[in-house]
Amino acid sequence: MTKGWGRPFEEPIDAGGRKLVTLLDAGEYIAALPKTEHTAPEWQAAMEALILIAEGGGPTMFARIGILRALNRHHVPALNPKGKEPHWGRRKLKRDQ
Repeated sequence: MTKGWGRPFEEPIDAGGRKLVTLLDAGEYIAALPKTEHTAPEWQAAMEALILIAEGGGPTMFARIGILRALNRHHVPALNPKGKEPHWGRRKLKRDQ
């Protein structure tokens, strides 16, 4: 497994119009964030994952997941209370037929 900041992600990350192709691109993107964003726990975790992968090796997917989680940290999925119906109660037992 190769090491280094030049390693590419499996798929580029779209960060608000900017494509993050390599670990270095992602590190520079995080470093350029405003101080209030940069110090958020999600970005700190993403940067830690980047450093571990770049310097220690390993799958770049871990760093990708960290960055995607940080990019989407304010997204709250809509709750659909009428979503999936529970499976219990619909199936009849043989003795009850």
